[in-house]
Amino acid sequence: MSLPLVSEPRAVPVPRTSLGEGPHWDGHTQTLLWVDIPAGQVHRLDPVDGSHGVVDVGMPVGAAVPRVEGGLALAVRDGFAVLAEEGLEVVAPVTAGERPGNRMNDGACDRAGRFFAGTMSEDDTPGAGALYRLGPGRRCERVVADVSISNGVAWSPDERLMYYVDTLTGRVDVFDYDPADGGMANRRVFAVIPRGMPDGLTVDATGHVWVALWGGGAVLRLRPDGSLDLTVEIPATNVTSCAFGGPDLDVLYVTSAWDGRTGGELFRCTTFFTGLPANPYRENSTPDGRAPERW
Repeated sequence: MSLPLVSEPRAVPVPRTSLGEGPHWDGHTQTLLWVDIPAGQVHRLDPVDGSHGVVDVGMPVGAAVPRVEGGLALAVRDGFAVLAEEGLEVVAPVTAGERPGNRMNDGACDRAGRFFAGTMSEDDTPGAGALYRLGPGRRCERVVADVSISNGVAWSPDERLMYYVDTLTGRVDVFDYDPADGGMANRRVFAVIPRGMPDGLTVDATGHVWVALWGGGAVLRLRPDGSLDLTVEIPATNVTSCAFGGPDLDVLYVTSAWDGRTGGELFRCTTFFTGLPANPYRENSTPDGRAPERW
């Protein structure tokens, strides 16, 4: 009898979130970051000893990644921010130029340390948001307009492709990507999602795309041509995102949202697959070599 490629998901013994999102494996500290968006909380888990910490940001937070210069880089309600010993500093107030009620949502960094994250309206108004890129020197640019619910961002192993989810389209799109300057071109449909709606995503070492299904209760693994490879059923209706972690990047962590009956747990699956290392935000174009601090 062959072993399953992905184990049954198990809930990690940490507090339930109302809207868990943005799992990110911090390879330097060997810990997992994720957020509870409306609570404005960043969570960190050490899977070795089970220790768990929470930082209250003071406003809704859609994504958290380590920052090479120390602390964390965040996508918060008001824009891109950094969280260091001095406290929270909004460095690019992107939502100030958008319609009232918008906030930032999911995001991720490329290998050069550019932080991509987008916005959405709290009432899900179509086309109210955008996707932004925060680069060295805190330079922020809008790179995709007319976005409804900006969600998952991830890259192929060679970084020549960038995958992107605008949830209300019901699909995963792909851009040609230039890792030298962060340029994006030739947007096209990668995969139409058959159940629920696409949310966060990640890419494994063989270039397969894993996408969480809001309202679909599962994570899909899609082949590099966009066809379905396998389905991982999750015991929560609103599955929000996924990321590989662990020393060998073979543990799939899955976040979820509470719907009044199920969800809000952080789930863990062991797999026969290997993820790609997650990247920190690099604020300086010439890095100083210091590793992110752990809090």
